[in-house]
Amino acid sequence: MTENDAEKARPAGDRPDAEQSAAWAAQPAPQQPDATGLGGHATPHTGAQQAYTPEQQQYNPWSPQAQTQTQEHQAQGQYTQGHQIPGQQTPFTHPGPSVYAVPQQRQAQKSTSGKLLAGVAAVALVVGGVAGGTVGYLTGDGSGGSAVNALDAPKPAQQTGNLPAGSVESVAQKLSPSVVELQVSGRSGAGEGSGFVLSTDGYVLTNNHVVEVAAGGGQIQAVFQDGKKGTATVVGRDPTTDIAVVKVSGVSGLTPVELGRSDDLRVGQPVVAIGSPFELTGTVTSGIVSALNRPVSAGGNGDQTTVMSAVQTDAAINPGNSGGPLANMAGQVIGINSAIYSPKSAQGQGGESGGNVGIGFAIPIDQARRTADDIINTGQATQTFIGARVQTAPTGGAQLGEITPGSPAEKAGLKSGDVVTKLDDRSIPNADALVAEIRTRAPNDKVKFTLSGGKVIEVTLGGQPVTPN
Repeated sequence: MTENDAEKARPAGDRPDAEQSAAWAAQPAPQQPDATGLGGHATPHTGAQQAYTPEQQQYNPWSPQAQTQTQEHQAQGQYTQGHQIPGQQTPFTHPGPSVYAVPQQRQAQKSTSGKLLAGVAAVALVVGGVAGGTVGYLTGDGSGGSAVNALDAPKPAQQTGNLPAGSVESVAQKLSPSVVELQVSGRSGAGEGSGFVLSTDGYVLTNNHVVEVAAGGGQIQAVFQDGKKGTATVVGRDPTTDIAVVKVSGVSGLTPVELGRSDDLRVGQPVVAIGSPFELTGTVTSGIVSALNRPVSAGGNGDQTTVMSAVQTDAAINPGNSGGPLANMAGQVIGINSAIYSPKSAQGQGGESGGNVGIGFAIPIDQARRTADDIINTGQATQTFIGARVQTAPTGGAQLGEITPGSPAEKAGLKSGDVVTKLDDRSIPNADALVAEIRTRAPNDKVKFTLSGGKVIEVTLGGQPVTPN
């Protein structure tokens, strides 16, 4: 990730007016109107001759002349389905209800027949195309017929509680009781974000940048979907992965979420995000997994100490969503919503954060689960590392700089100047990608580094405690 890119990614945690010191993560051409006026296709004018002359005042369909004309029209294919007086043009064809034909204009009106015909045809098709009942209503209104009014219809049957499995509605019903709004204040500012319940005794997982302002003696209030409120305290936090755990007291009957897995996510699969954007508690949005393994800086300033390998989604994520769950369609949490891409044009005056543009980022739940477990068990997170400085190589890849003595990098035989192009089967295009990939692994994992010359070196990753700032 370039420094400019990092400046455009920022966390979706605090409301726009909050002062916080938290780290921000990184028509087709118009067609000519058709003659129908309804967007349909009109049958061309047949040009059938009139069955009577202007001097005739009445037409008798049973006269010998009419019978002869009828036979001639039938022989010439001038009739269509329905009753038609000879001399009328062939009815317009239109899918659906019957459409009445428009009588051809008499010869005396020939000079204006083209314009008038088009106008009358449009009216006829609109009236006829609504439904056969429209004509019945118009002709029957004067004889006591009554209009149909939707307000008079009875209400449909009430929806049952049986929701279709795998629907957004079912995911929302399952997860919403476990999602919490976190209202945070401290000496340096105030803000709000989201979190979700891990245990019945009150552990809640969220982002570090949501609660960081309260870490030095501030206050955190947890607000649940049913209106219950409780006081929360910070158990531990990890700025390098933007993960924190708080514990809520004074609230009973909590429902833990079901954690899924993020190592088998697929681009394009549907997901649901739940949180409190702009203090709108319990907001549900949906989308898909747009991309995987996106190196994003949680600090938003290109700082490698906060780079994460994120799940990208187009589900709407806004300020206040940070810390909330991103779930699959089984209602299992597969990520923590943490950052949004916010173009500079979307930034408000005074540094206010922009809204959703369809590009959001979530911390994979596999990484968050491991960090949360460390925090709950020891009060401190453990960071995976190799012990080498790294920068993007001019020709692509991650170039190693200074190697720390006794570090995993030195023990594996890595040298300053080596350029890493792959970690296991994952391509490494730049320095941020290498840092992010290392952090998705656990301490003591064995990984293979492929260098620019093709050499492969196995490295046993190390682990070190994280000291929050």
